[in-house]
Amino acid sequence: MQINAAVLRAADAPYTIESLDLADPGPGEVLVKIAGAGMCHTDMLGRVPGDLVAKPVVLGHEGSGVVEAVGPGVTGLAPGDHVVMSFDSCGTCDTCRTARPGACPQMMALNMLAVPLDGVPRATAGDGEAVHTRWFEQSSFASHALGTVRNVVPVTADAPLERLGPLGCGVQTGAGSVLISLGVRAGDSIAIFGAGAVGLSAVMAARVAGATTIVAVDLHESRLDLARELGATHVLNGADADIAGQIRAISGGEGVRYSFDTTAVPEVVSTAVASLCTTGVCGLVGVGAAEYRLDANLLLMGRTVKGIIEGDAVPHTFIPTLIELWRQGRFPFDRLITTYPLDQINQAEGDTTSGKVVKPVLIP
Repeated sequence: MQINAAVLRAADAPYTIESLDLADPGPGEVLVKIAGAGMCHTDMLGRVPGDLVAKPVVLGHEGSGVVEAVGPGVTGLAPGDHVVMSFDSCGTCDTCRTARPGACPQMMALNMLAVPLDGVPRATAGDGEAVHTRWFEQSSFASHALGTVRNVVPVTADAPLERLGPLGCGVQTGAGSVLISLGVRAGDSIAIFGAGAVGLSAVMAARVAGATTIVAVDLHESRLDLARELGATHVLNGADADIAGQIRAISGGEGVRYSFDTTAVPEVVSTAVASLCTTGVCGLVGVGAAEYRLDANLLLMGRTVKGIIEGDAVPHTFIPTLIELWRQGRFPFDRLITTYPLDQINQAEGDTTSGKVVKPVLIP
């Protein structure tokens, strides 16, 4: 079928809106008409020079929409279902079977290369050129996308479908890291570094969990203002001196029970660890840094540094939970969203990298 898609042909090129021929859904696949697709920091990996993400490619991995068709063997989904598209996983390895699909050994191959495992292109341009459309097994910067039964999550039809896409990755990562991976509880303290979509989702989740000290750190005052509105009890500008000392002071001198870094900036990660109390846990989700240097003495005192993928969440259960929390007014993730027509994708990308908006959502 013919679809419209935003195609990235080179790491340093603008997106171009093109007409592509998309294959019918095969075994285990699901065709989704996209209602909205969030732009996530991970999509910027397509901008990194090199061969990690095959080109030309359709990016986008926070899609939401309506099922139009299903392939052979698909159960639990049918045309007309409202869905959110998330990351894919194999479903058969030990980590998948123990409810940690984000740590699936095939995470990279299934999600971050944009090339199908069988090597067969699912989309072509008008001249027959293959265009890669398996980014996170969806490539949802398009009018339609092919997903799989593993990464297409049915949701209720009364939620604002065009705004649900970010629940598939960025919002899920922030909220899941707090509620599932770190297990923040009532009365706990947490410092969150970076008040973008992931960090602000963590702020909202910490409030849901009942944390009594929630510190947000960022360089943008507008994001700190929003963090305060969404539940942060304290906000700090990351350009200020001795952030770790300020956080220890806020938490009574001992440090916070949890810290959470979304920036992947080595100096910030060091500060996040230094902000912990003894036996505290620092969760890392930022992508980009090649290495971190940490004070071994801090770790010897019982502190833990933990890498987290997709919040350690199971999308099919956690995304409906977040929607229900939104419905109750306890998790207003839609306040993070600014919508753009798909043909304004380059503007949306510029606005998010500059910090002007928190979470762009593209509407085909």
